[in-house]
Amino acid sequence: MSSQDIKTQERIVPCPTCRGDSIFAPSNMWRPFCSQRCRQIDLGAWASESFAVEASPPVEDDSLPH
Repeated sequence: MSSQDIKTQERIVPCPTCRGDSIFAPSNMWRPFCSQRCRQIDLGAWASESFAVEASPPVEDDSLPH
């Protein structure tokens, strides 16, 4: 793969943390983030449970043995 092929695969996307420009390509080791700092901020938010994925409580099935 030539360097020209790599350049054509690069896209600029908004960083999920700071909303600044971020290169979405193999050349950006922190993608989709723009920097290691933004990546760590995002990880910290997940670790502190600032982010959560909604889920329904499990339904109890009375047909299963206890």
